[in-house]
Amino acid sequence: MTALYVEIAEGLRRSILNGEYAVGARLPSESDLALHWSASRGTVRQAVALLTSEGLIGSRQGARRIVLRRERRHSFAELHSFAQWAQAMGYRATSRFLHRERRGATPEEARRLVLPEGSGVLDVLRLRLLDGEPVMVERTAYADWVAPTVEALPVDCVSIMDSMTAAAGIVAHYGEHLIDAVPAGSDDARLLRVRRGSPLLRQRHLTSNPDGRPIEWTDDRYRAGSVTFNVSNSVGTAPLVRDPGALLM
Repeated sequence: MTALYVEIAEGLRRSILNGEYAVGARLPSESDLALHWSASRGTVRQAVALLTSEGLIGSRQGARRIVLRRERRHSFAELHSFAQWAQAMGYRATSRFLHRERRGATPEEARRLVLPEGSGVLDVLRLRLLDGEPVMVERTAYADWVAPTVEALPVDCVSIMDSMTAAAGIVAHYGEHLIDAVPAGSDDARLLRVRRGSPLLRQRHLTSNPDGRPIEWTDDRYRAGSVTFNVSNSVGTAPLVRDPGALLM
């Protein structure tokens, strides 16, 4: 169960990102927030401290907290697709398929998707946009058992995962994420409107159904400054692990 102060922080963060509190605006007082969330003022202070540590809000001594900046934050606390996250944050997500083609699986794809030697995958390239701005290039290898469903989707499908659930009852239940940085190649630079060699935030992730059957192995590359990933941890729970070996796979 998510701690209450994390829920409060997420609520305030969402309000800031949605424009309810503009940059320079004052947040409600601790007592007002405590009343709204049915929480103690100490819990509210924890939530505010979390946002302050992120640089999202700040204050002068004796004054109410003010919004310092807005940024797009994608949390790993729950398993959400890009489109689901964008909708929850109040952004207009659009996308388009640039490429859909069957091919043989690479050794890494076969290992990640637990495929027999010689198996095929559906190779998909998509451009993802927020409010009309290109922010991410998505390269995905889909396991052959879900490939027909993905092939049937319209070129401007916003959420493949939502569409697969509606059309075929395919549900994402588990996700594993690897995050690093890579330079933009020629294709990514052109699609994201950045210079070749510019830094891109890369998120690779494996998604499986409730039975643990792999659905997709994806390589997402975000334009610098377009999104911030958020991971909350504690002494007892640390979902983020540094794994130098992952970079060599």
